[in-house]
Amino acid sequence: MFDGLSGSTAAPLQSLHLPWLAHAGVACAVLRLDLIDPLVSGNKWFKLQHHLHAARKANAPGLISLGGNHSNHLHALAAAGRRFGFATAGLLRGQRQDTPTVRDLEALGMTLHWLGYGGYRARHAPGFWQPWQARYPGWHCIPEGGGGMEGALGCGQIVEQARAQLASIGWDDYHAWWLAVGTGTTLAGLVLAEQGAHPVHGALAVPRDHGVEQGIAQLAGTAGYCLHDACRGGFARRDDALLAFIADSERYSGLPLEALYTGKALLALREQVEAGRFSPGTRLIFIHTGGLQGRRGYL
Repeated sequence: MFDGLSGSTAAPLQSLHLPWLAHAGVACAVLRLDLIDPLVSGNKWFKLQHHLHAARKANAPGLISLGGNHSNHLHALAAAGRRFGFATAGLLRGQRQDTPTVRDLEALGMTLHWLGYGGYRARHAPGFWQPWQARYPGWHCIPEGGGGMEGALGCGQIVEQARAQLASIGWDDYHAWWLAVGTGTTLAGLVLAEQGAHPVHGALAVPRDHGVEQGIAQLAGTAGYCLHDACRGGFARRDDALLAFIADSERYSGLPLEALYTGKALLALREQVEAGRFSPGTRLIFIHTGGLQGRRGYL
């Protein structure tokens, strides 16, 4: 039903070569979800597909969700809505800003509503969706970031894609996963799919007081994963050391990164590897969760 991506939804698994990995004797492969599609990119496709099926089954005329002015989620949602015939509306944090992402959202036909900061903080309050459901009757409401069980179940397919390609890089198995964590939905999906077979390490790109751990526990329980602080002082915070690390990593490996999620996750992995967290011979799968469109906001 939803086969309109630019190619296959299978993301290539590629060996990642960086000096600090080689020095520690740790092997790392990156699952390139960023290459799935130029617009419905990264883990966003996996988070959205169950929501899209539910909306189609309910004959929903449109899709409505939340995000910021650089939101990868809203960007993918607007593109998916345009491609698959749904109207879309976005509820945005703060006051109106002119960013490349916002311009894309409007060009893709998404109706934008700016909630301010207080209004956006109320997104978890009981009854938050009622006025929007009244304004957009019959529309399918999607949690921030494509979260919830629907998003997590979609992300479980990521495990299947990586396992199917292990032989292509000369592996017969792996020891653990490493990925950036925003809402925790993708990590929860991996934990559910793994069922304890391999641990999942999440690099928290948001502060712990955002409630991510509680959200993961509601979806996947409290076992099978470990969270590492990687936000560097706050969500969307960038510093010179992070940007220099991203530039050096890209020059050496050719892997494109961005500073909100994948760059922070890889830097956190280097810190853990250099601290001796992973013994020589460990094989890790790093998930590139996409989000490269957001680079336009600071490059």
